[in-house]
Amino acid sequence: MAEVNEFLGTGRRKTAVARVRLCSGTGKVTVNGRALENYFSLEEQRAAVLLPLVKTDSANKFDVRILVCGGGPAGQAGAVRHGIARALLKVDLNLRPILKAEGLLTRDPRMKERKKYGQPGARKRFQFSKR
Repeated sequence: MAEVNEFLGTGRRKTAVARVRLCSGTGKVTVNGRALENYFSLEEQRAAVLLPLVKTDSANKFDVRILVCGGGPAGQAGAVRHGIARALLKVDLNLRPILKAEGLLTRDPRMKERKKYGQPGARKRFQFSKR
């Protein structure tokens, strides 16, 4: 059986989760079966997704297949970026200083705070009444 060289990485941001597969190829990126340009409509989101590949000079070395779910477009772009950076780390451990310096290995922990019971929102409290 032939060995397939695929490198996996899981990225997360807000409530979005991205599963990334890197395999050697020509630089084709597909997100949920669609081309990157069709999935992320904003140029800054596409740039954010490709940042780990650009910074490590591996944009044309790998084909990237991504499955992403949850959250909105910005959160999904951040999750994909995190996943690609983690997968690149499995390809070559020597890329760690480059990715670390750009802050691509750090998961963005900011999430929407949950609504508390007995209150109208996460932080909002009912109006105080002295009498």
